[in-house]
Amino acid sequence: MYKFKSKSAGDVIMMGDTGDRLLRAVGREPAAKGIFEAAALPAARAAIEAAIAADEAARAAAEREAEAEGRHLPPREIALRQRAWPLLEMMKRAQAEGHDIVW
Repeated sequence: MYKFKSKSAGDVIMMGDTGDRLLRAVGREPAAKGIFEAAALPAARAAIEAAIAADEAARAAAEREAEAEGRHLPPREIALRQRAWPLLEMMKRAQAEGHDIVW
């Protein structure tokens, strides 16, 4: 489990698998502790947003393929966009205020 902290926002708690996935999207290996420095936040946000877009594109492609085969995919529980939103909001605030994010 990850607990992201910043002076700019309340803490964001995220389950390990989602946190690992988002850290990898930013080009980091999952770790118990780390930091996103304020200067690196624009690139980190862009990388997470690209991962969200790729996730949504993969889901859309899978839905089209399933439809072509005459079957339906089970509904998603929670999309990556929904899981990443609190961290992205924290990143926006921290970037605007020039604060780091640690976990």
